Amino acid sequence: RRQKKTASHAVTELENTEDCSPAGKPLFCPSHPTEELRLFCEQCDQPVCHDCVAGRHRQHPYDFTGNVIHRHGDALRELLKSTQQHTGALEDVLSQIDDMGSAVRSRAEAVATEICLFASGYVKAIEEHRDRLLKQLENLKVQKENLLHLQKAQLQQLLLDMRTGVEFTERLLTSGSDLEILITKGVVASRLAKLNSIAYNTHPSVDDGIQFSPREKAGQCCGYEVFGAILNKVVDPARCTLHGEDLHSVRQNQLTGFTLLCNDTTGERMGRGGEAVWVTITHKDKRDCAIKPTVCDNADGTYHISYSPEEPGLYTVCVYVKGQHVQGSPFTLMVKNKFLEHQGVFHCCTFCSSGGQKAARCACGGTMPGGYQGCGHGHKGHPGCPHWSCCGQVKKSSECLGGPPSNTPQRSFLRTVVL
Repeated sequence: RRQKKTASHAVTELENTEDCSPAGKPLFCPSHPTEELRLFCEQCDQPVCHDCVAGRHRQHPYDFTGNVIHRHGDALRELLKSTQQHTGALEDVLSQIDDMGSAVRSRAEAVATEICLFASGYVKAIEEHRDRLLKQLENLKVQKENLLHLQKAQLQQLLLDMRTGVEFTERLLTSGSDLEILITKGVVASRLAKLNSIAYNTHPSVDDGIQFSPREKAGQCCGYEVFGAILNKVVDPARCTLHGEDLHSVRQNQLTGFTLLCNDTTGERMGRGGEAVWVTITHKDKRDCAIKPTVCDNADGTYHISYSPEEPGLYTVCVYVKGQHVQGSPFTLMVKNKFLEHQGVFHCCTFCSSGGQKAARCACGGTMPGGYQGCGHGHKGHPGCPHWSCCGQVKKSSECLGGPPSNTPQRSFLRTVVL
């Protein structure tokens, strides 16, 4: 009560506030402590007293609080209703967030279980695939070792037989008498001839061509797709073949090519790429004339070689795999001149193609004496069917022969072209 701003305030003890209601008690103006707040300034939107209206709020519109309370109270009620709606919506959203958080945690636990099951199954599949690869490698090693052992035993026996024959023959020639040599000559010669006629491989029957390709698809194992395969195929240039329609004859400035099929030592297709393929195409008559081919690895054991020759003539084509000629290499390539298009017209008869000029002369050498007589198919020199006026070819999709037939004067050819 000693403070000027709170001297007019109603003050009560805290324990008595439950029994004391502020409703109905007058409120005093903070600027004029002795005046009650009974008026409301519309412009300033605040309660005022009579002294305030007479002073700072003199020109402002105002009214008694009892008259404006309904209007302002209704506005507050509308705002309260809208706020209550937002409050309910926010409570629903918060509840949904809590539920979604629980769902996320449950789902994460379920997915974690799935990941663990997948990983354990994948690890099991990888281990099984590893064991299968190691077993396959062991079988391949044993197979190669057995073949080498068999070849070694055969060659050792052959070497022993040859040494025995050589020692016996040398002892016979050095220590035997003439009569002994002549008596045993037939048997010894037959034995040595038989030993010399035995064919044997001068190289090991197998090689060490065992490779592991980690990116090679190896099918499925325990329901999982696995990678990694053992490759024991080795390309054999002598068994590689060339294929293509334009293998020996092409046109000038025409993009063409052929296909190289790589096979292994057993003649089976390699089924994979990565081989060292080298192709050269050189002119037979012009040393400085060569064609630069493009080699495309199809990654399936085939290689497409494409090129576009600029100079006509005979070329030598060499195809190498691992530095060795393939089957059919080298071969000769004939590059013909570019396709010669027709300069005349493909017509049924001279009369039709000339626009009705009865004195027209066809490149086939025939004329129409006495004017138009039917279609003109029957006159001398006419092929009897539609033909090119420039060279007499009867096929529409054909190459021009380069001029009129030999029995046709050049004058007739020129005249027909003009017409």
